[in-house]
Amino acid sequence: MSQTERHRRLRLLLTKLNKQRKQQAGKIDILCNDLISAQRGFIHRLYTIGFAAEFYKSLLGSPDLNHLLARADRMIRQELPGTGVAFYLRQSDGCELHSFVGDEMFACEQSGPQEHLTPELVEGICKSNKICTLSEISSLDPTDDFHALRRFSIVTLPLSDLGRSLGFLLLWRPTPLSVTSEEIGRVESVMCGLSQAIRGTRVPLASGE
Repeated sequence: MSQTERHRRLRLLLTKLNKQRKQQAGKIDILCNDLISAQRGFIHRLYTIGFAAEFYKSLLGSPDLNHLLARADRMIRQELPGTGVAFYLRQSDGCELHSFVGDEMFACEQSGPQEHLTPELVEGICKSNKICTLSEISSLDPTDDFHALRRFSIVTLPLSDLGRSLGFLLLWRPTPLSVTSEEIGRVESVMCGLSQAIRGTRVPLASGE
């Protein structure tokens, strides 16, 4: 075998080895990224579980509905700093607003979006019985431009008992701040338990309401 042929074969071998090394390195990178992503997801789930545990613990021993909602309000505000919180609970003649003074920026009710939610919108949100952002809320009344509400990042989370709406939780921040999807997910994780606790403190609505 000539020297030239040996060099050619050596170059081919080195090229093949380099290609295999790059492929292996790529697989290792993918594996590392998957492990990092899984670790982040695991930590996020642990964080959510921790919040849920503390939230439910704070509700224990609540003597009545007002104390229950006040404790829930406090826990949510602590978890989501700078966020406004309000509860709308269905009654036989409409919805009752429960709002607690928290951060100074929300000390005046007029600083929040509650006054801009008409009874028709509130009822529509209740009937939807799902998470609603301003986009979904706007679709409930196409004739309204919702100029006042657009000053806020808004999301509502349903309070329900076996599929029946008990009302909803309203979260908001003044724009350009926003309520993030991750924050919504953390609060959503406790809505079922909160709904059951609310149901336990109230006289059930009459059938058909």
